[in-house]
Amino acid sequence: MNVSLRSIVVDDVFFLTEVYRSTRVEELNRAIDWSEEQKSAFIQHQFNAQDDYYKKVYPDASYHVIMYNDIAIGRLYVERFLIEGTIRIIDIAILPTYRKLGIGSYLINSLKEEAIQSNKSITIHVEIFNKALDLYKRLGFEIIKETNGVYYLMEWKNNK
Repeated sequence: MNVSLRSIVVDDVFFLTEVYRSTRVEELNRAIDWSEEQKSAFIQHQFNAQDDYYKKVYPDASYHVIMYNDIAIGRLYVERFLIEGTIRIIDIAILPTYRKLGIGSYLINSLKEEAIQSNKSITIHVEIFNKALDLYKRLGFEIIKETNGVYYLMEWKNNK
């Protein structure tokens, strides 16, 4: 699979905002009384808030653009040092056109190999209604905690 990661650069902000927007499409579709300008302002505000939060809470994380056949198609943010013995997937998002092609599985399986080599587990927070929940379960993640009725904390344990 021709998938690679590259570090995020300043010029990626518009692209990353569009990736974020693609994760909120269903929510935006329910906001029928909002204009396109209001939706764009909402997305920009939410993206900026999330980006600021991630950089503050996970300053040493790796922030990457997912590349597929040299095309930017998503983002992968990973923290490897904050919690001892754990690799934390902070965020993984792929544009809709490139979903269900095995790219997410490929990236997560790569992280699983890294976890095996470094004797770590992998965790991720997933919204309860996120369609990717089945993917994580299929890849061996288990729900270990529910947070505020909104998120599951899922973990893949290294059984090495």
